Amino acid sequence: MSPSTRQRTERDSLGELELPADVYYGIQTARAIENFPISGWKPYPSLVTATVQIKKAAARVNSSLGVLKPHIATAIETAADEVLGGNLRDQFVVDPFQAGAGTSHNMNANEVLANRATELLGGEKGDYSVVHPNDHVNMGQSTNDVFPTAMRLAALELTGDLTRTLEQLSSAFRKKATEFDHIVKSGRTHLQDAVPIRLGQEFGAYATAVEKNRSRTAAAADELREVGLGGTAVGTGLNAVPGYRARVVEELSLITGQPLRATGDYFEAMQSMSAFVGLSGALRTLATDMIRIANDLRLLSSGPNTGLAEINLPAVQPGSSIMPGKVNPVIAEMTDMVCFQVMGNDLVIATAAQAGQLELNTMMPVIAFNLLMSLTILNNALMVLRERCIEGITANEERCRWYVEHSVSLVTALNPKIGYARAAEIAKRAMAKGKTIRETIQEEGLLTNEELTEVMDTRAMTEESE
Repeated sequence: MSPSTRQRTERDSLGELELPADVYYGIQTARAIENFPISGWKPYPSLVTATVQIKKAAARVNSSLGVLKPHIATAIETAADEVLGGNLRDQFVVDPFQAGAGTSHNMNANEVLANRATELLGGEKGDYSVVHPNDHVNMGQSTNDVFPTAMRLAALELTGDLTRTLEQLSSAFRKKATEFDHIVKSGRTHLQDAVPIRLGQEFGAYATAVEKNRSRTAAAADELREVGLGGTAVGTGLNAVPGYRARVVEELSLITGQPLRATGDYFEAMQSMSAFVGLSGALRTLATDMIRIANDLRLLSSGPNTGLAEINLPAVQPGSSIMPGKVNPVIAEMTDMVCFQVMGNDLVIATAAQAGQLELNTMMPVIAFNLLMSLTILNNALMVLRERCIEGITANEERCRWYVEHSVSLVTALNPKIGYARAAEIAKRAMAKGKTIRETIQEEGLLTNEELTEVMDTRAMTEESE
């Protein structure tokens, strides 16, 4: 019989189960595979990493406190390091839509590490007399404190990636703001002509919006640094030895490089998902701003002959299967779709967070899945937006100049000299004759040439007043 078809038998409180001899997961993971063939998806790598980091920290602390034999702790740590280094990742197989609270995910990690540690100590996979998933790898822990801590660590890791991406995106917008600062164009409010603005000012506003979202996201993520690891099942810390709580958070901080802090209330940490709701809310706000900005880019680049066409987005692929030469704003469109998904994820997270009952929120797996998805796809989308869109944007200066010169709203500059009502009449006559405001003023002799030049200085109109 080939290794791929050999089986081993494992037992748990429900009975026996056959599973492939070569897999590192065990019977509880196998049951989860049978019970939850839901999405075909696997856990996010960041969640696996975070869970294994917790197991490593726990083994080290339990050994130092004298409740876990040093050779077993060392084997668990070595197995954890192998996973953290990229090995055995294919053994983390539980669908995100699984048993409440994440028990199946936690046991998947316990079994993989137990079986690999057993091998390292000379035993065979499935022989839990050497290293046991519950008694050794899960010592002093419960899914109820491990899983929310893993959620926090994974979200912190991905938030760090996202905030760096947002910093780069705001910088790209800021560079375009400087590049386009000399270009005066027509402002638009209600999608109608408005007083002039500089193209650089528009892009500078985009940069500021991204910068504010970066700060907002980082501030929301900071609450995730407060962890309830050591609360075990309900917050009391039952089965964790004295000294474990403080030590395990310190050790986990060293392993992850994250400045974590122990919660002041382990019961609240077990029950409340508010920190995740807060971060998801910040991501929803970011998505809202990015939809607006992406849609502005689509409008400003619309055309090229029948739209605004004030800017050119980089052409990255043909835009139509039937219309030759057509190029679409596909990167901005993708950004919109990602942001719509993030907003939907936020609704799932909020709904799941309020579904907690008494000492535990059993909906943690779906909160984790949606939050980590939002962080991942936002980060990837905004990197692509910067690299394949923003950095390559160019301006159509002549188009911008034509629009601003033909904007009826230039008449606003006449208000101080002739009043609102008379200025409105000038605007009506200009539109009726199909002439510019400048031409209409000249025809009617309302201002001297010097006054006209001063009043119709479109660049001066864009200067901010003190």
